[in-house]
Amino acid sequence: MMTDKAFQDFYPDDTSHCYGCGRLNPHGLHIQSRWEGDESVCTFQPAPYHTAVPGYVYGGLIASLIDCHSTGTAAAAAYRQAGREMGSQPDFRFLTASLHVDYLKPTPINGPLEVRAVVKEIKGRKVVVSSSLFAGGVECARGELVAVQVPDEFMEKIRQDAADRE
Repeated sequence: MMTDKAFQDFYPDDTSHCYGCGRLNPHGLHIQSRWEGDESVCTFQPAPYHTAVPGYVYGGLIASLIDCHSTGTAAAAAYRQAGREMGSQPDFRFLTASLHVDYLKPTPINGPLEVRAVVKEIKGRKVVVSSSLFAGGVECARGELVAVQVPDEFMEKIRQDAADRE
């Protein structure tokens, strides 16, 4: 069973501007990821302008979905491992250190896409996430992402920069 609130809904305002998953980016994709048992799941409906060739999604969107879903999964997994509720302080935020995507089949644009991910490894500040993207139940892409926890000093810089802009 999936939870109601998405991982990305717990991100603090000062780190919620990502084009892929930032809820405060008015032009972004607004990716929403949730636990379903030990898997995380994200569903996304591509728009007509996400086209590579007529009828199919462009690869950059696929990579973005896998990227942001996986970093959200990394954060949620870190909270789980620490026995903490998402959103509790201090924040666990992750950035992509490495992303590898294999495009297995052309991805149709006419229906929702589903990304399913599992955590392969958590070691210190590093989380490895394996994802698959499906269209109509068919696996069209597969990815592996290495996420690293954002250092506290960088989080402080982000917060200070945000305060300076206000």
